[in-house]
Amino acid sequence: MKHAGENTAEPRSAHPGDIGRRVAGRRQLLGLSRQDLADRAGMAPGYVEYVESSAEAVDTVTLTRLAAALGTSARELLGGGPAIPPGRASSAAHPVLEELPEEECWARLAPGGIGRVALSTASGPVVLPVNYRIHDGTVVYRTGTGSTPASAAGSRVAFEVDHIDEALRGGWSVLVSGTAVRVDDPEAIEQLMRQSDPDPWAGGERNVWIGIAPSAVTGRTISLPSAAPPEGGPEHPEA
Repeated sequence: MKHAGENTAEPRSAHPGDIGRRVAGRRQLLGLSRQDLADRAGMAPGYVEYVESSAEAVDTVTLTRLAAALGTSARELLGGGPAIPPGRASSAAHPVLEELPEEECWARLAPGGIGRVALSTASGPVVLPVNYRIHDGTVVYRTGTGSTPASAAGSRVAFEVDHIDEALRGGWSVLVSGTAVRVDDPEAIEQLMRQSDPDPWAGGERNVWIGIAPSAVTGRTISLPSAAPPEGGPEHPEA
């Protein structure tokens, strides 16, 4: 049996990522039981439980129906959102705030990406986004000669990365404190150049490599309380 309105073609799949977690979190924020959500979405309660705890993928019809039942959008459930700062919604009830051990902080830093470097300038403190990677236990970013990020060399700085999950009113942040130094070792530069990594999104001539040797690495995470254990095995999606 197929979802109502679904044609015979194979439905497009949307990789859920943390979609099950977002569905459960949104449901809890609204004060709904799995039965309530199942009734709203026209699905079996067991299938809602399956999506929340076990699904590796859901089709777009299921995603759309769940979003409508939860008063949100499919994009939000997939972790996206409009181009506005996150965190405008009200906080979750009874959020859990925890310190991250240093090992976990490094694990979250390890993939690289975009972070923010905070430094002092003649006109005052500034915070700037930079593309970064981790190289030999050091945060490394690439910038241009004479740029503000380049002026950090020789100074104490802070570097921060984070992730915000708007649907779950949660996320995490990691803060690295240390001294910024210009990377002058030819072997290290050759290796970084060979990898083209980090590759600044801003483009242009960027031949200055800055490393942040950490003196302290700390992090925090905020999340919803642990959800109740599963209420049963997966069932057919239709109620």
